[in-house]
Amino acid sequence: MTTENHRQLIIVGSGPAGFAAAIYAARANLAPMLLSGLKLYGQPSKTATIENYPGFPTGVEGPELGRLFEEQARTFGTEVVYDAVQKIDLSQKPYQVHAYGATYTADVIILAMGTEYNKLGVPGEKELEGRGISNCATCDGYFTKGKNVHVVGGGDAAVEEAIFLTRFAESVTIIHRRDALRASAILEERARKNPKIKFIWNAVVEEVRGENTVESLVLKNVKTGDISIVPSGGLFVYIGQKPITEIVGEQVATDAKGYIIIDENMQTSVPQVYAAGDVADPRYRQVVTAAGMGAAAAISATHYLETLRAD
Repeated sequence: MTTENHRQLIIVGSGPAGFAAAIYAARANLAPMLLSGLKLYGQPSKTATIENYPGFPTGVEGPELGRLFEEQARTFGTEVVYDAVQKIDLSQKPYQVHAYGATYTADVIILAMGTEYNKLGVPGEKELEGRGISNCATCDGYFTKGKNVHVVGGGDAAVEEAIFLTRFAESVTIIHRRDALRASAILEERARKNPKIKFIWNAVVEEVRGENTVESLVLKNVKTGDISIVPSGGLFVYIGQKPITEIVGEQVATDAKGYIIIDENMQTSVPQVYAAGDVADPRYRQVVTAAGMGAAAAISATHYLETLRAD
């Protein structure tokens, strides 16, 4: 390994946590490297409009917020590399980060890989993924023009994306396994007032059918057990998320759901390896909290690296 590939700090992930960490670390003259991963800007890149991030009174599009984060990080000297990490070796220092394009070493690592959407795990889902099944209304909403589509889920993400889809689709039906939404009150009110949005309560998707695209859904009523088949022109799935931790495996401690465990300094069970954002946050999972965690991780990393300089 050459010194050319060594960095004081490497940040893995390009969502709000990753770029907030990069901004703070760069301002501390750490010259951090940020490896973007396959999903540039993280979950916000799939969000049509973010209305609750401070500083944007009328909201901001998710991809645009990510672009602004990157621009600010670069301004202060962050080295942004558009590459994905295959694995990280924490068995010895300096730590090794194996990306597709190169292998790097680092004194400190901040893990900010975020989460990915859960799958339904039903027949037809795998075959029709990307052909009518999506987790990104912002990406694929245009293709629902004039169609009657369905959204699975009852939280903020499901309702936000359902509202966005009404810009294109003829109708949007929200399928929820309960008889009440979990979304915030303001989003629920907007959805209920939207004439294009309908609801199917107490139901789950048992199968997705179609030849080359989604054509119909097999639904099961969770209370009665009744089965029904409904025509559908597209399916958008928002049933929770799971942390992306495969690249570190079991090298850092995680909770029962797979989220990385951190202390009050954002440090994992491995010294000088920090985690921030949704990958270590099973509770809040908000853009603003992810950014705050990223900043805290960078401050902790800075304090440690300052002690090395003092020595």
